[in-house]
Amino acid sequence: MKGLYRDFFLHFDIIVMGLLFLIGFIYSVGFHFSWVILLVFIVGLIFFMFSEYITHRFLFHLKTPENKLMLKFLKRIHYDHHTYPDELKLLFLPIWYSIPNLGTLCIIYFLITRDLTQTIAFGAGLVFMLLVYEWKHYVAHRPIKPITKVGRHIKKLHILHHFKNENYWYGVSTPIFDGIFGTLKDEKEVVTSKTAKALEERM
Repeated sequence: MKGLYRDFFLHFDIIVMGLLFLIGFIYSVGFHFSWVILLVFIVGLIFFMFSEYITHRFLFHLKTPENKLMLKFLKRIHYDHHTYPDELKLLFLPIWYSIPNLGTLCIIYFLITRDLTQTIAFGAGLVFMLLVYEWKHYVAHRPIKPITKVGRHIKKLHILHHFKNENYWYGVSTPIFDGIFGTLKDEKEVVTSKTAKALEERM
């Protein structure tokens, strides 16, 4: 069991993102605390959950592109994960993807607010929720039983996404946006997909 936790917490990408979170959180919420800064941090959390859903549904599940470079990207970022759902190296979003994406959101936030401290708090919120996402995703694919009923439910939904039907249950950290956008279904109402483990074969 210790090895399961070690595989997560000592993974290079998790260490890097964890350090980025600590630096951003200590600087913004720690050294420049205000209720506004705390609120912006929470906004970062919520925005990540929204972007997680949108990205998973509309980017990671794009129909197989003809462009070879785009196909290679999608295979690494998600297609291969559906084919080999328990392969450790495919469980984590690579930092070459995460840092530019979250960095772009921070740049947009800064251009809107022109406030560096708020931007760092927003970024800390994004990165913290990324780490939560990574942990919940890791737990869903490893022999770890979540402590809470909610945690067990979230794990079940992700397993359904992989083995029942890839067109539902996109939320990994939360099912809230599945509920909002109509992709949170009773498993009994959903047919079993033949392409859940073969995203490249979808027509």
